[in-house]
Amino acid sequence: MGTKVLVVDDEAIVREVLGRYLAKDGFEVMLAADGEAAVESFTGARPDLVLLDLMLPKIDGFQVFEQMRAIADTPVIMLTAKTEEHDRIAGLEMGADDYVSKPFSPGEVVARVKAVLRRAHEWDPGDASNIVCGRLNIDVAGRRLYVEGEPVALTPREFDLLFYMASHPGTVFTRLELLEELWDFAFYGDPATVTVHIRRLREKIELDPSRPQHIVTVWGSGYRFDP
Repeated sequence: MGTKVLVVDDEAIVREVLGRYLAKDGFEVMLAADGEAAVESFTGARPDLVLLDLMLPKIDGFQVFEQMRAIADTPVIMLTAKTEEHDRIAGLEMGADDYVSKPFSPGEVVARVKAVLRRAHEWDPGDASNIVCGRLNIDVAGRRLYVEGEPVALTPREFDLLFYMASHPGTVFTRLELLEELWDFAFYGDPATVTVHIRRLREKIELDPSRPQHIVTVWGSGYRFDP
Protein backbone atom coordinates (compact mmCIF):
# COMPACT_ATOMS: atom_id res chain seq x y z
CA MET A 1 0.00 0.00 0.00
CA GLY A 2 1.42 3.38 -1.02
CA THR A 3 1.63 6.59 0.95
CA LYS A 4 -1.88 8.01 1.26
CA VAL A 5 -2.61 11.69 0.62
CA LEU A 6 -6.06 13.17 1.23
CA VAL A 7 -6.83 16.12 -1.06
CA VAL A 8 -9.61 18.34 0.29
CA ASP A 9 -10.88 21.10 -2.00
CA ASP A 10 -14.33 22.18 -3.17
CA GLU A 11 -13.05 22.93 -6.69
CA ALA A 12 -13.28 19.80 -8.84
CA ILE A 13 -10.49 20.93 -11.16
CA VAL A 14 -8.10 21.39 -8.23
CA ARG A 15 -8.90 17.93 -6.84
CA GLU A 16 -8.52 16.37 -10.29
CA VAL A 17 -5.21 18.02 -11.15
CA LEU A 18 -3.58 17.47 -7.76
CA GLY A 19 -4.87 13.90 -7.66
CA ARG A 20 -3.40 13.19 -11.08
CA TYR A 21 0.00 14.68 -10.25
CA LEU A 22 0.19 12.86 -6.92
CA ALA A 23 -0.86 9.53 -8.43
CA LYS A 24 1.78 9.95 -11.14
CA ASP A 25 4.39 10.16 -8.36
CA GLY A 26 3.15 6.94 -6.77
CA PHE A 27 0.88 8.32 -4.03
CA GLU A 28 -2.44 6.73 -3.14
CA VAL A 29 -4.90 9.59 -3.47
CA MET A 30 -8.19 10.20 -1.69
CA LEU A 31 -10.45 13.13 -2.57
CA ALA A 32 -12.98 15.12 -0.55
CA ALA A 33 -15.09 18.06 -1.73
CA ASP A 34 -16.31 19.44 1.60
CA GLY A 35 -15.44 19.56 5.28
CA GLU A 36 -17.72 16.76 6.41
CA ALA A 37 -16.40 14.37 3.76
CA ALA A 38 -12.85 15.34 4.71
CA VAL A 39 -13.32 14.45 8.38
CA GLU A 40 -15.06 11.20 7.46
CA SER A 41 -12.28 10.16 5.05
CA PHE A 42 -9.59 11.15 7.53
CA THR A 43 -11.19 9.20 10.36
CA GLY A 44 -11.71 6.07 8.28
CA ALA A 45 -8.57 5.94 6.17
CA ARG A 46 -5.95 7.76 8.30
CA PRO A 47 -3.93 9.27 5.42
CA ASP A 48 -0.22 10.00 5.77
CA LEU A 49 -0.69 13.65 4.77
CA VAL A 50 -3.58 16.05 4.08
CA LEU A 51 -3.80 18.84 1.52
CA LEU A 52 -6.52 21.00 3.04
CA ASP A 53 -8.31 23.93 1.44
CA LEU A 54 -9.42 26.56 3.95
CA MET A 55 -12.56 27.69 2.12
CA LEU A 56 -14.84 24.65 2.29
CA PRO A 57 -18.60 24.12 2.40
CA LYS A 58 -20.34 22.56 5.41
CA ILE A 59 -17.27 22.79 7.70
CA ASP A 60 -14.50 25.29 6.97
CA GLY A 61 -10.88 24.26 6.73
CA PHE A 62 -9.88 25.62 10.12
CA GLN A 63 -12.55 23.54 11.87
CA VAL A 64 -11.63 20.49 9.81
CA PHE A 65 -8.00 20.94 10.83
CA GLU A 66 -8.92 21.11 14.51
CA GLN A 67 -10.98 17.93 14.26
CA MET A 68 -8.19 16.11 12.42
CA ARG A 69 -5.55 17.13 14.95
CA ALA A 70 -7.82 15.91 17.75
CA ILE A 71 -7.62 12.47 16.12
CA ALA A 72 -3.99 12.27 14.96
CA ASP A 73 -0.87 14.40 14.46
CA THR A 74 -0.91 13.87 10.68
CA PRO A 75 1.06 16.42 8.62
CA VAL A 76 -1.23 19.01 7.00
CA ILE A 77 -0.48 21.40 4.15
CA MET A 78 -3.10 24.13 3.86
CA LEU A 79 -4.31 25.38 0.49
CA THR A 80 -5.79 28.85 0.32
CA ALA A 81 -6.76 31.48 -2.21
CA LYS A 82 -6.30 34.12 0.45
CA THR A 83 -3.16 36.20 0.05
CA GLU A 84 -3.25 38.29 3.21
CA GLU A 85 -0.44 37.40 5.58
CA HIS A 86 -2.74 37.12 8.61
CA ASP A 87 -4.70 34.34 6.88
CA ARG A 88 -1.56 32.35 6.19
CA ILE A 89 -0.28 32.94 9.70
CA ALA A 90 -3.60 31.79 11.19
CA GLY A 91 -3.10 28.35 9.68
CA LEU A 92 0.50 28.15 10.83
CA GLU A 93 -0.43 29.25 14.34
CA MET A 94 -2.88 26.35 14.50
CA GLY A 95 0.02 24.00 13.80
CA ALA A 96 -0.15 23.41 10.05
CA ASP A 97 3.09 22.06 8.62
CA ASP A 98 3.03 24.21 5.48
CA TYR A 99 0.74 26.28 3.29
CA VAL A 100 0.42 26.90 -0.45
CA SER A 101 -1.36 29.95 -1.85
CA LYS A 102 -3.52 29.68 -4.95
CA PRO A 103 -2.89 29.81 -7.82
CA PHE A 104 -0.09 27.28 -7.48
CA SER A 105 1.93 24.91 -9.59
CA PRO A 106 0.84 21.28 -9.08
CA GLY A 107 4.47 20.27 -9.35
CA GLU A 108 5.36 22.62 -6.51
CA VAL A 109 2.60 21.14 -4.35
CA VAL A 110 3.91 17.62 -4.96
CA ALA A 111 7.42 18.81 -4.03
CA ARG A 112 6.05 20.29 -0.80
CA VAL A 113 4.25 17.01 -0.03
CA LYS A 114 7.47 15.05 -0.47
CA ALA A 115 9.44 17.51 1.67
CA VAL A 116 6.95 17.43 4.54
CA LEU A 117 6.71 13.63 4.45
CA ARG A 118 10.48 13.28 4.31
CA ARG A 119 10.87 15.49 7.34
CA ALA A 120 8.16 13.60 9.21
CA HIS A 121 9.62 10.16 8.58
CA GLU A 122 13.38 10.59 8.48
CA TRP A 123 13.74 11.02 12.25
CA ASP A 124 16.59 8.89 13.61
CA PRO A 125 17.75 9.98 17.06
CA GLY A 126 20.57 7.43 17.14
CA ASP A 127 22.20 7.43 20.55
CA ALA A 128 21.07 10.95 21.39
CA SER A 129 20.18 11.48 25.02
CA ASN A 130 17.82 13.98 26.57
CA ILE A 131 18.68 17.65 26.28
CA VAL A 132 18.19 19.37 29.63
CA CYS A 133 18.24 23.16 29.69
CA GLY A 134 17.04 24.76 32.90
CA ARG A 135 13.27 24.19 33.06
CA LEU A 136 13.29 22.26 29.78
CA ASN A 137 13.80 18.53 29.30
CA ILE A 138 13.75 17.48 25.65
CA ASP A 139 13.18 13.73 25.29
CA VAL A 140 14.93 13.24 21.96
CA ALA A 141 14.07 9.60 21.29
CA GLY A 142 10.47 9.98 22.42
CA ARG A 143 10.01 13.37 20.73
CA ARG A 144 8.49 14.81 23.88
CA LEU A 145 9.04 18.03 25.79
CA TYR A 146 8.75 18.52 29.53
CA VAL A 147 8.72 21.96 31.13
CA GLU A 148 9.35 21.82 34.87
CA GLY A 149 8.47 18.13 34.72
CA GLU A 150 5.12 18.65 33.01
CA PRO A 151 4.54 17.40 29.43
CA VAL A 152 3.99 20.14 26.86
CA ALA A 153 2.38 19.27 23.53
CA LEU A 154 4.36 20.30 20.45
CA THR A 155 3.53 19.82 16.80
CA PRO A 156 6.11 17.80 14.83
CA ARG A 157 7.48 20.98 13.28
CA GLU A 158 7.71 22.75 16.62
CA PHE A 159 9.63 19.83 18.09
CA ASP A 160 12.02 19.74 15.11
CA LEU A 161 12.66 23.47 15.45
CA LEU A 162 13.27 23.29 19.19
CA PHE A 163 15.49 20.23 18.92
CA TYR A 164 17.55 21.70 16.08
CA MET A 165 18.20 24.98 17.87
CA ALA A 166 18.82 23.31 21.24
CA SER A 167 21.33 20.99 19.52
CA HIS A 168 23.29 24.06 18.40
CA PRO A 169 23.29 26.28 21.51
CA GLY A 170 24.67 29.76 20.99
CA THR A 171 24.50 29.53 17.19
CA VAL A 172 22.63 32.34 15.45
CA PHE A 173 20.34 31.14 12.65
CA THR A 174 18.64 33.40 10.15
CA ARG A 175 15.03 32.71 9.29
CA LEU A 176 16.03 31.54 5.82
CA GLU A 177 18.61 29.13 7.26
CA LEU A 178 15.99 27.59 9.55
CA LEU A 179 13.51 27.47 6.68
CA GLU A 180 15.97 25.67 4.44
CA GLU A 181 17.06 23.23 7.16
CA LEU A 182 13.67 22.33 8.58
CA TRP A 183 11.16 23.00 5.84
CA ASP A 184 13.22 22.05 2.75
CA PHE A 185 11.72 24.74 0.53
CA ALA A 186 13.79 27.86 1.10
CA PHE A 187 13.25 29.07 -2.44
CA TYR A 188 9.46 29.10 -2.17
CA GLY A 189 9.12 29.51 1.57
CA ASP A 190 7.90 32.53 3.44
CA PRO A 191 10.17 33.54 6.35
CA ALA A 192 6.99 34.40 8.28
CA THR A 193 6.58 30.64 8.66
CA VAL A 194 9.61 30.59 10.95
CA THR A 195 8.46 33.68 12.83
CA VAL A 196 5.12 32.08 13.64
CA HIS A 197 6.70 28.84 14.87
CA ILE A 198 9.21 30.73 17.01
CA ARG A 199 6.35 32.66 18.61
CA ARG A 200 4.39 29.46 19.26
CA LEU A 201 7.43 27.82 20.85
CA ARG A 202 8.06 30.81 23.09
CA GLU A 203 4.48 30.69 24.31
CA LYS A 204 5.00 27.08 25.33
CA ILE A 205 8.49 27.13 26.86
CA GLU A 206 9.22 30.62 28.16
CA LEU A 207 8.18 32.02 31.53
CA ASP A 208 7.54 35.35 29.80
CA PRO A 209 7.26 34.97 26.00
CA SER A 210 7.72 38.73 25.58
CA ARG A 211 11.12 38.45 27.31
CA PRO A 212 12.41 35.04 26.18
CA GLN A 213 15.36 33.44 27.93
CA HIS A 214 15.88 30.41 25.67
CA ILE A 215 14.89 31.40 22.12
CA VAL A 216 16.48 34.82 21.85
CA THR A 217 16.15 37.28 18.98
CA VAL A 218 19.46 38.58 17.67
CA TRP A 219 18.33 41.79 16.04
CA GLY A 220 19.29 42.07 12.39
CA SER A 221 20.52 38.47 12.32
CA GLY A 222 18.03 35.85 13.48
CA TYR A 223 17.51 33.62 16.49
CA ARG A 224 19.78 31.94 19.04
CA PHE A 225 19.07 29.21 21.58
CA ASP A 226 20.49 29.94 25.04
CA PRO A 227 20.54 26.86 27.32
